[in-house]
Amino acid sequence: MQQSFDTIVVGTGGFGSGCLYHLARRGAKVLGLDRFPPAHDRGSSHGETRIIRQAYFEHPDYVPLLFRAYDLWRELERESGRELMRLCGLLICGAPDGEAVPGARLAATLHALDLEDVPAGVFARRFPGFRLADGHDAVFEPQAGFLFVEDCVRTHLDLARQHGAELRTEEVVLEWRPAGTGVRVVTDRGEYVAGKLIVTAGAWSAELLGNAPALRVLRKAVLWFPVRRGCYDLDRGGCGFFFEQEHGAFYGFPSTDGRHIKAAEHTGGELVDDPLRVDRELRPVDVDPVARFLASTLPDVSPIPARHSICLYTMSPDGHFLVDRHPEYPQVAFGAGFSGHGFKFTSVLGEALADLALDGQTELPIGFLSPRRLG
Repeated sequence: MQQSFDTIVVGTGGFGSGCLYHLARRGAKVLGLDRFPPAHDRGSSHGETRIIRQAYFEHPDYVPLLFRAYDLWRELERESGRELMRLCGLLICGAPDGEAVPGARLAATLHALDLEDVPAGVFARRFPGFRLADGHDAVFEPQAGFLFVEDCVRTHLDLARQHGAELRTEEVVLEWRPAGTGVRVVTDRGEYVAGKLIVTAGAWSAELLGNAPALRVLRKAVLWFPVRRGCYDLDRGGCGFFFEQEHGAFYGFPSTDGRHIKAAEHTGGELVDDPLRVDRELRPVDVDPVARFLASTLPDVSPIPARHSICLYTMSPDGHFLVDRHPEYPQVAFGAGFSGHGFKFTSVLGEALADLALDGQTELPIGFLSPRRLG
């Protein structure tokens, strides 16, 4: 007998797990489908930590969504009894006419955020583990921090199931097609029908969405490096960091184990033809740019990585998210193209996508994320 649901969610990583939770919490009969196990490391939502911040230099229109995201992460912590978000501050450094520092200042001004200027004369004393390039500015956002990424995904999924959601993993979605005003989803194990469909398939979104705007998938290496002294330790005031430099943008986290920090290059990346066949071995080209950055900017960190992970960025044409209903099939909603800065939004955009599926609209301010902006 063919099973029927109110909504099916295809892809239950960061965004799909958030969708599943919000749908189930609202009483919908919902099914989540994923080719991989929960909180897997094959896509974009793994690697222990993800930065969360409010002084959003990419565009100030993201900030209202972030206010709601923070609230939802705290609600999820209360409901689950788990710590998911740690606020330790974020140091942002770059040229005064670059993107990062001016963008953070603009967002802070427009939305009355706490963002502190760090004058060059006090930088070394306040942040002894870092070096500021000549002529660069520095700002510090105390309300920024990080999310425990796998714990966030697992918590959304665990609570979704407690609210009645069904989750079927290691099951491959082959296709979906409209069926009247609903949809039919075909997998390698069977077929399902539903009134609504949400596609949050990360690097596999392009093949499932068909005529969506062009998406590119990039292979990105994330690395853990030994530290030589304790100025980066989380329990000694260590913070996250983002440095926009001439040869790339780099980010990282305080040491959570007292022995290593996680750091990576946000820019660059190798184009991926098939997300299932990504080379997950570490190469010199993965390490060299980050090692040079550490040598010049975090001198008390060893430039030889102790371990690594491979992550996928699914890039939209302009680096901003794609969140909307399908242009031909209004019973289908999707979130895609999160371009390497999306995970912090999985709580709030999970809520927005649930709204689109159940109500056909949302009061959350996501209009600027519609693909219609691309023409």
